[in-house]
Amino acid sequence: MTTNVPRVYAFHELKDVAGAVADYVVHAQTAALNKDVNLTNQILTRDNSGKNITEVNGNLSGSSSVLSNTPESSGKYTHKRNHSRHRSKKLSVEPRFKIALSGGSLVQVLHDGLLTRTDIQWGKWDIFFADERLVPFESEESNFGQVKRKILDHIDIAKYGKPNVYHINETLIGSPQECADNYEKQLIKNFARRDSVKLPMFDLFLLGCAPDGHIASLFPNFQDNLREKYAWCIAVENAPSGPSSRISLTVPVICHSHRLAFVVEGSTKAPILKTIMERPEKGLPSSIVNEGAAGRVSWFVDDDALNDVFITKKKYKYRHPVPAMNE
Repeated sequence: MTTNVPRVYAFHELKDVAGAVADYVVHAQTAALNKDVNLTNQILTRDNSGKNITEVNGNLSGSSSVLSNTPESSGKYTHKRNHSRHRSKKLSVEPRFKIALSGGSLVQVLHDGLLTRTDIQWGKWDIFFADERLVPFESEESNFGQVKRKILDHIDIAKYGKPNVYHINETLIGSPQECADNYEKQLIKNFARRDSVKLPMFDLFLLGCAPDGHIASLFPNFQDNLREKYAWCIAVENAPSGPSSRISLTVPVICHSHRLAFVVEGSTKAPILKTIMERPEKGLPSSIVNEGAAGRVSWFVDDDALNDVFITKKKYKYRHPVPAMNE
């Protein structure tokens, strides 16, 4: 494994991590909701170079990733008016912000950062889950349950709209493989037919990292799950920590995201961060993602989590200052 150093943003306090993560989410949201307009303009003005959309516009995601895998999106394009009109119609669907969330302490960070803002366009969000513990939604261990109680239930729907939330079928928690297959079908339905898109592309994928090194529900050196190349969602049984039955999106899906961010805090994470950042050859899940999505990965951490970790820190540049809250 070669060494690809991700962007690491460090903060003195957890509240500063929450604020920066929220700003980064808004940045990703803004880019996603504007992408179809930009794509339309580029298609109407493109030349006959023969390059396909993904080669020219590698920074596009969401519905444009579906376009890039259709037969129509390969080969040369002409400037004929009827062709442009046909393409514009395809891009007339309302853009959505597709985000994948993990659970754990990340949810509290998002609660603290997102719910203080007035520029979150919740009504244009499609929320998916990086993984899920197969427990009832009312359980404290449920990722969806946690997100619902700490975030979704606090959204002013009348003012900001209601996000689409795609969670597991709670009636299938007794059958991990069936639950994983069912969730994968939801992904296929939302991102395109399986034969049209090799992998879904999220606009933003948010992850934590546990002290034992697992991300989502992908554990180090466990059941060859890190080597899965084809499935979008897998069943995880007899997990080495926490609830034993889970589902998880796979490494190829995670690495295919337009943007990825890890949010890690606390001194208990320092030892595993040291290994991730200084010993990528160990092949921990986060190191694999750092490598597989090189150039698209950011880490938001507090100073406690970087104790004794040798890494170059970057100063986070806020793109969307927090608007004043309405009284």
